[in-house]
Amino acid sequence: MDALVIHAPGDLRVEQIATPPLAPGQLRVRVRAGGICGSDLHYFQHGGFGTVRIKEPMVLGHEVAGVIEELGPETAGFAVGERIAISPSRPCGLCRYCQEGLQNHCLDMRYYGSAMRTPHVQGAFRQEIVVETHQAHLLADGVSDNEGAMAEPLSVALHAVRRAGPLLGKRVLVTGCGPIGALLVIAARRAGATQIVVTDIGAYPLRKAMQVGADEAINVADEPGRLARFTADKGHFDVLFEASGNERALRGAFDALRPRSIIVQVGLGGEMTLPINTIVAKEFDLRGAFRFHEEFAMAVELLNKGLVYIKPLISATLPYRDAGRAFKLAADRTQAMKVLLSFD
Repeated sequence: MDALVIHAPGDLRVEQIATPPLAPGQLRVRVRAGGICGSDLHYFQHGGFGTVRIKEPMVLGHEVAGVIEELGPETAGFAVGERIAISPSRPCGLCRYCQEGLQNHCLDMRYYGSAMRTPHVQGAFRQEIVVETHQAHLLADGVSDNEGAMAEPLSVALHAVRRAGPLLGKRVLVTGCGPIGALLVIAARRAGATQIVVTDIGAYPLRKAMQVGADEAINVADEPGRLARFTADKGHFDVLFEASGNERALRGAFDALRPRSIIVQVGLGGEMTLPINTIVAKEFDLRGAFRFHEEFAMAVELLNKGLVYIKPLISATLPYRDAGRAFKLAADRTQAMKVLLSFD
């Protein structure tokens, strides 16, 4: 079968790889749609991110949906022809963190398309993939393959919202309106936030965030002082979701946060220097949010029941053989949010 294999920055190839045999409890899935994630872009553009670097050829991709083509021996609960979203998260289930219910911190995690360990964990941008049944989540007839592939980034947003605690009646600020920032808007609204303001430096992502439910969008490049009106009486917002990974975005939001606000850092960038005196004086809670686990099933259920509207975030679908153009489009924040690959 064909797969998209990254060898070095800018060197993404369509190559033939083997489909492994089916074992008990496994499914052979024909991949139909795959979303290009920020980490995929980092591998394509820079060969990795932070200290993580490609050391060997690796199949990219971890946001995928497809159709079941074959069941392994003694595999129950699924049928050939059913469509599924595939969770890329494969914790060991045995380590102390898995046993504590913190599977996203598994000591032996195997996450699709990741160079964090060597040998690298091969990804899901391929025509066929063999998965465990616990990774497979059935899609309703009214949910498209493209929407099913969005379950993974939606899971990231749901996990971040859970890290914030109760949002019912809260005023929320989201900094950074890429796909995750926009999905945070959706997740926060479902959780009961009554006001959601978003900031970014681009008009296109801000417009998309408004389409999925933000109350107000602020372009901090054009209007750097517009957040100032939220700084009276020690601040306005109860919760900040920082999705840009940019230190200036994080620090710039502090004056608009009320005392005892909760800050959830979702975006990853370089190391940051923070004003600790402000964090102490305003008694902020600073929390990280990393990946997800049980939230994947929640994401698929929300999609299946029509409780979230994510279609405005799907900018384009291109054939996998045109992956170079797809990756370049995905990196262009003036005209794209989520770009998907078709493997049909």
